[in-house]
Amino acid sequence: MRKISKKRAASVKAKLRANVAFRMNILFFSIFLLFSILILRLGFLQIVQGEDYVRALAKTEEVPVNSSVPRGRIYDSEGRILVDNEPKNAITYTKLQTTKQEEMLTIAKKLAGLIDKSSDDITLRDKQDYWIMLNKEEAYEKVTETEKNKLLADESLTQLDIQRQIDTWVRERVTEKDLNSLTEDELEVLAIYREMASGYALSPQIIKSEDVTPEEFARVSERLSDMKGVNTTTDWVRVPKSSLAILGSTTSPKEGIPKSKLDYFLARDYTRNDRVGSSYIEQQYEEILQGQKTVVKNITDGKGTVTETATVFEGQPGKDLVLSIDSELQATVEKLVETELFEMKGKNGSNLLDRAFVVIMDPYTGDVLSIVGKQIGKSEKTGKLEISDYAYGTFTTAYEMGSTVKPATILTGYDQGAIKINDILIDEPIKIKGTNPKSSVFNRHSRVQVSDLQALERSSNVYMFKIGFKIAKANYQYDQPISINNGVDAFSVLRNSYSQFGLGVPTGIDLPGEFAGYRGTENKPGKLMDLTIGQFDTYTPLQLAQFVSTIANGGNRIQPHVVKEIREPSKDGTTMGPLVTEIGPTVLNRINNTQEQIEQIKKGMSRVYFGNQGTGRKYFGDAPYDAAGKTGTAEVVYYGPQRENFGQKTINTTHIGFAPFDNPEIAYAVVVPWGPFYNGLYESTATILAREIVDAYFAIEKKKGNTEENDSSTLHTIQPALSDAEIKEAIKKSIE
Repeated sequence: MRKISKKRAASVKAKLRANVAFRMNILFFSIFLLFSILILRLGFLQIVQGEDYVRALAKTEEVPVNSSVPRGRIYDSEGRILVDNEPKNAITYTKLQTTKQEEMLTIAKKLAGLIDKSSDDITLRDKQDYWIMLNKEEAYEKVTETEKNKLLADESLTQLDIQRQIDTWVRERVTEKDLNSLTEDELEVLAIYREMASGYALSPQIIKSEDVTPEEFARVSERLSDMKGVNTTTDWVRVPKSSLAILGSTTSPKEGIPKSKLDYFLARDYTRNDRVGSSYIEQQYEEILQGQKTVVKNITDGKGTVTETATVFEGQPGKDLVLSIDSELQATVEKLVETELFEMKGKNGSNLLDRAFVVIMDPYTGDVLSIVGKQIGKSEKTGKLEISDYAYGTFTTAYEMGSTVKPATILTGYDQGAIKINDILIDEPIKIKGTNPKSSVFNRHSRVQVSDLQALERSSNVYMFKIGFKIAKANYQYDQPISINNGVDAFSVLRNSYSQFGLGVPTGIDLPGEFAGYRGTENKPGKLMDLTIGQFDTYTPLQLAQFVSTIANGGNRIQPHVVKEIREPSKDGTTMGPLVTEIGPTVLNRINNTQEQIEQIKKGMSRVYFGNQGTGRKYFGDAPYDAAGKTGTAEVVYYGPQRENFGQKTINTTHIGFAPFDNPEIAYAVVVPWGPFYNGLYESTATILAREIVDAYFAIEKKKGNTEENDSSTLHTIQPALSDAEIKEAIKKSIE
């Protein structure tokens, strides 16, 4: 083996040492250079630009503060005020990020000497905390040193856990005697302090806005410089000018945003104590009515002290809503319904009757002209009958609607090929083996030939039963079993067809909480028969109005709406603001039937009013206008609010119609659930009401003078709310 010489090995080691030394020198030089650059940069920032950065630091935190503005007004279709705003003097407090408890307490004591503040809302917890604040040394002596040492010895507890436990013990040990030592003046201070402490930093908190006297407002205004954060301002309170329940309500500043919707609103720049719509129109159109708040930017220094305040955005009141509802028609119909309810409630067998509904729509636009619901019951205080508004029941409650559904059944028969226009069927008692016979009211025992038009005019149940059998491809024989499961789900066919008209599905109204109704679960032949005559599934009064509107306008299902315009707020308080959005008709779907088939149904509905055997002839036969409709009665089992009467037999009386016949202006639905039913007789309450409301509509339109429609883009004069005298006069004229 060849050996490496010692001389050569030493040379290699020397070269390696030289390379390492060179690299180390480069590394040290690089570190030196980087540190030199860093020192020079720090020196430049501190010496040259130091003062600039100090000044900038004082303005680094910018906190926007929102102040409330008036909500948008709500008007009826004629410009009458339904919901207004009333300005009120208010006293507010805005705490800073650096404000201490003691400072707020001092200001609360000063305010207590200037205003009267009720202490009714003070809670036990408030009193306990306040007593502890005033008597801190005495309060914490209630926890012994032994107890404190035991907590300190527990290594599993953090300092925060220990303090929290001590605070809990102190609060629990505050006695009734301790709390009773608080004077009335101290409780008033507590009530003020409580409001001040509940707010967020740099967010104005209302201390008092109800019943602030001019003297209180003046006294506080004069001493604002002595009470940092206190301000006198204007607050707004919602003032409804109508009892119509669907107008909805708003929360108070004390209630603020509901917990269930807190995240939703906070993400949209609301504050926790903002008023928000809590029901119906106020809730549905919250973001339009709320308006845009004034945004004030507080610029604070590093210590949290406000150094500058600037208005970033001047707030704008909420936009106004113009409803499709005519409050004169609404008030007139309400009074008619109330009168009828009082009268019916005085008759035998009316123990279950407690409500009635009316919906009037423009069948072409979907404008809801009147939406009435009334409940009658005994007052808990007086024991006398009283009426309350239940308009929201028109779309949140559902009932069996009886024979008013029959036009949809015949139209389904046309569409499915079960019958043709002018087809004649035999009206006769129908009996399926093992069940009781079912028949038409006008024909309990014989066999009568009935056409589709006569089936509507005379309200033939059997004609509808046989349509159902034909759709199910069932072979009916008297008193024999019948199969309706022949490859066709007749229940689904009928329901799908009914839904085209709006029966059993949401109407799409611009109000929250709509109910679609209940679908029966049994699929027996007898239930199929009940479905065809409206005595199985349930529908809302609003669905019934949408259904008849679909027939009246020639086959388009129109989405109903109660708001027809959105306008800018009024600038002068006397004229409406410019139009922002006009809500026009929305066609949800077109029914499958031909125009000829729809016209045939309209003819049959006309015969209900004016035919020799029409079920509505007694009430509409002498009407001075041409109209069409359908009466309805459903024999039902009661499952209403009176649980003790569950299972009792009763009836729902219903009515649908439209007028005038050739060019309908209105489509209407009337529903009176759970009415008197005795000895096989019942009152045609819904049909009686239908005649009265249609008369009232045309009387009011005549009074208006049939003026041409206003251009929605023009400005309209704001009208005051309808007075009681005007309502009485309107009712009087409609009756005449």
